[in-house]
Amino acid sequence: MHKKLFIPGPVDVREDVLQKMATPMIGHRTKDASKLQRNISDKMRKLFYTENEILLSTSSGSGLMEGAIRSCTRKRAAVFSVGAFGNRWFDMAKGNNVPADKFESEWGHPTTPEMVDQALATGKYDLVTVTHNETSTGLMNPVEEIAEVMKKYPEVIWCVDAVSSAAGAKIEVDKLGIDICITSTQKALGLPPGMAICTFSTKAREAAKQVENRGFYFDLLNLYDYIQKKDYQYPSTPSLAHMFALDYQLDLIFEEGLENRFARHKEMADYTRGWARRHFELFPVEQYASNTLTNIKNTREINVSDLNKQLGERGYSISNGYGKLKEKTFRIAHMAETTLDEVKELLVIIEEILGL
Repeated sequence: MHKKLFIPGPVDVREDVLQKMATPMIGHRTKDASKLQRNISDKMRKLFYTENEILLSTSSGSGLMEGAIRSCTRKRAAVFSVGAFGNRWFDMAKGNNVPADKFESEWGHPTTPEMVDQALATGKYDLVTVTHNETSTGLMNPVEEIAEVMKKYPEVIWCVDAVSSAAGAKIEVDKLGIDICITSTQKALGLPPGMAICTFSTKAREAAKQVENRGFYFDLLNLYDYIQKKDYQYPSTPSLAHMFALDYQLDLIFEEGLENRFARHKEMADYTRGWARRHFELFPVEQYASNTLTNIKNTREINVSDLNKQLGERGYSISNGYGKLKEKTFRIAHMAETTLDEVKELLVIIEEILGL
């Protein structure tokens, strides 16, 4: 029995989108491959509200996160963390011998503009990483407010992890001044895992030219140069199956309308938060609660694993707390093609199981 997924990725994928992954293969060095990859880039520019180049990678979002911090840090990186995935970005810096410092907020609390300003005022950093949406804590950072601070430091490269928010929340890359905005397919984009996508600004490109050891597979400058020279073909064999599906799914997203899609995600989030407040408590500071998943404090001390097991028997799946929050919280995702009616249905079933 397939369980309906309310977990922070992978998400349920529409049947017609899944079928697109079974499209017969084409040569990745053909004009058809160039056209496919160019089409995806043009559509992703619209989704990200950017004129910047788009880079595609057959990897999870972590691949491009590693590529960004390694390719564009000339001097030292300031890594702002609001949970497990911000911490991962810092570990990537260390693992690649990139000088970096971590500025970690208490879990459930945001990265504030003041924190960013204070760090950058020292003049020590030429690259900043911020998590837009942190699935371990259910928090969405105030990137619009952080953008105002970043304007004071035009020489600093700004990288944003939008892995679990892009296509579920509006991120106006150019307006915000983001240099590298990263996402991947298995969250709000509504595809299977296996492909990552990022924006790449001229400023980021110029910074990368000054970095000698940018790695190989995730060298963002090499990816950029290659697709310019080879008409949107990539240096390594890409996952064409993902690309067929992504090209098709982006059309469906625009058919729904970006504003409608963002509003649907917000509506699901508002409903789930209201339910969480009635029966439990929200884990993150409410003002910064995510629009793509809700992290709920286990104030009733229920056995979350047991709840999920019983949900599984009825064909549903939610997520336990992440890492140190296991059993202390549980998470309900509402992203991609999930509808408000499906969320309501799930919450009624949880009430029945728990006798709420």
